Amino acid sequence: MPGAVLRTSDEREDAVAKTSELPEMVGEFIDLSKQYIREQTLEPAKKLGRLAGFSFAGAVLLALAVVFLAIAAARYLIEVLPAGAMWSALGYILASIALLIATGLLMWRVTR
Repeated sequence: MPGAVLRTSDEREDAVAKTSELPEMVGEFIDLSKQYIREQTLEPAKKLGRLAGFSFAGAVLLALAVVFLAIAAARYLIEVLPAGAMWSALGYILASIALLIATGLLMWRVTR
């Protein structure tokens, strides 16, 4: 065949891995695989977990702040309204309605 390169048996033996080198090559392959998995999956997952933790903590603190503000608004309405059991109940009802409206507006904006 024109242009074909014929190799001698010595050259073919050099091109193929020897059986004594196989365990070393398999070990190297396993080490490289572990390193790749660590770099490409575990490290980004740790960063994502940290972000999720901070996000959850922020959400809990924000929810706690909203609850405290709602209680403060209810107490303010009760103080502003005249004294009496009916007026006190009206203050709580108005604060609850205001909180429901704020929650509805927030959910409407989030799902939009």
